[in-house]
Amino acid sequence: MKESIDRLIKLSLKSFQIERIKKLDEIVGSFSIAERVVFGFFIILLFISSISILVRLNRNLVIEVPASGGELREGLMGFPRFINPLLAISDADRDLTALVYSGLLNVGVNGQLENNLAESYEISEDGKTYTFVLKEGLRFHDGYPLTSADIAFTIARAQDESIKSPKRPNWIGVSVETPDERTVVFNLKQAYAPFLENTTIGILPQHIWGDLLSEQFTLSQFNIEPIGSGPYKIARIKRNASGIAEYYVLSPFKNYALGQSFINSLTLEFYSNEESLLSAYLNDEVESIYGIAPEKARELEQSGRRIEEIPLTRIFGLFFNQNLAPIFANSEVRRALELATNKYRIVNEVLYQYGSVINGPIPPGILKNGEGEASQRDVVKAKSILTDAGWKFDEEDVLWTKKTKKGTETLSFSISTGDAPELKRTAEILKESFEEIGVRVDIKVFETGALNQNVIRPRKYEALLFGEVIGRDLDLFAFWHSSQRNDPGLNIALYTNVTADSLLEASRSESGKDERNEIFSKFESEINKDKPAVFIYSPNFLYILPKKIKGFEIKTITIPGERFNNIHKWYIETDKVWGFLSN
Repeated sequence: MKESIDRLIKLSLKSFQIERIKKLDEIVGSFSIAERVVFGFFIILLFISSISILVRLNRNLVIEVPASGGELREGLMGFPRFINPLLAISDADRDLTALVYSGLLNVGVNGQLENNLAESYEISEDGKTYTFVLKEGLRFHDGYPLTSADIAFTIARAQDESIKSPKRPNWIGVSVETPDERTVVFNLKQAYAPFLENTTIGILPQHIWGDLLSEQFTLSQFNIEPIGSGPYKIARIKRNASGIAEYYVLSPFKNYALGQSFINSLTLEFYSNEESLLSAYLNDEVESIYGIAPEKARELEQSGRRIEEIPLTRIFGLFFNQNLAPIFANSEVRRALELATNKYRIVNEVLYQYGSVINGPIPPGILKNGEGEASQRDVVKAKSILTDAGWKFDEEDVLWTKKTKKGTETLSFSISTGDAPELKRTAEILKESFEEIGVRVDIKVFETGALNQNVIRPRKYEALLFGEVIGRDLDLFAFWHSSQRNDPGLNIALYTNVTADSLLEASRSESGKDERNEIFSKFESEINKDKPAVFIYSPNFLYILPKKIKGFEIKTITIPGERFNNIHKWYIETDKVWGFLSN
């Protein structure tokens, strides 16, 4: 019965449509030739207008969205040895580690910590307990589940003194509990506001590393054939006749906690020095590089290449050692040297403007109210300060002298620094700047290893031109607290100030961002008053990328490997979809 009714309805509709078409034919047939021309014109006009409207709607409503596909070939300087979050020591190590491994938290585009393996976390009121809940269904590249046991295992290995992990200081005194497979609890002996930064550490798979003895840890093949849970996994390794890796080919990990990466293939090729790296780039063997001199980067930019500038949380300055050079105990000497320093010339001639002038121990852009008191070069005032403090300038010997109870002091000293071209050139400009006000300066250049072992650690320098890597957590304790004046502390200015010590201690327990910024502002005021160093510049990280890469966005980094923090959002290929369908 129902089928018969449906058939009758369809026949009725068809009959109605036929009748309407016949009626339209009759009306048009009654038109004169002129009327038919006009009618046809309006039909064509209606058709064109409809098409135009559809094209305009398509243009306004259809958007491009990232799509899977494409390849990126990147060149790196140096060769990886430890692709392991606990052992990575070189940039090549850390670059690959950032791609292969993932941590509880990840650093977002704006430098803020975001969930990665973690679904959520809570911090106790006393700031001593951090409880993390993992996302469901987490996996390693080989398909094994990632659970709280893997995280506890990784931290235990980081704490193992015999492994000598660079990450060990971050985890001393931290105990770990795993109430269930998805819950991890970190217990600290005392509140430490920057602790969350430590939870970005990559997680090792216990099922792979668990059977290794501590002394076997650095010898494992998995240090060069790693398995993690990061955005990319190792697809292929090409080695030379000596067994050294020439390049790694990586592919996206479909179960990555932040979503599968769009770029289908990522190849990292290794080069022994800057010259061979740059040559490979210019010959199109690789498409992206970093680590080249600012001068070369400027040439590439001027030739139309894409240069991404990212502020580094690093500062470079001239640090005074009053123990070896008593003249630095005189505040007027430190003040005069700062006024004589031609900081803008250094940024222009050494960094080729890829950096910023600084006037304090905190990198630019971290504190809301600026960093330090602005200092303008003033040679006349520098000389005046010395004269007012009792220094006499001998025109014949071109030397400042001052009589004291212990005898006559002369205003001369040496600058010790590393053999990096930027440091050597900066030292030369400092020497010229200081000699312009009559201060004698000798430059001592050391190979990096010798500088660290024979100069910095035993504090055998009068003035040290050096850089400090300031983490985004802004923990300045190791750099400026009086307890850190001797090795392994990093207080290379041998700075002592009771008020500054109290502020640094308070900054470690205060978790409120505004409150911490206020503490650091007060601390910086103390530094500016005492001037234990001349703060010169903060460099930018220069990353040469092909123009085809889209979705690259990062505001600041502490080490080069962090450029990959959002690589899962980079893309080359796109699809076009209606806007309302893209959500």
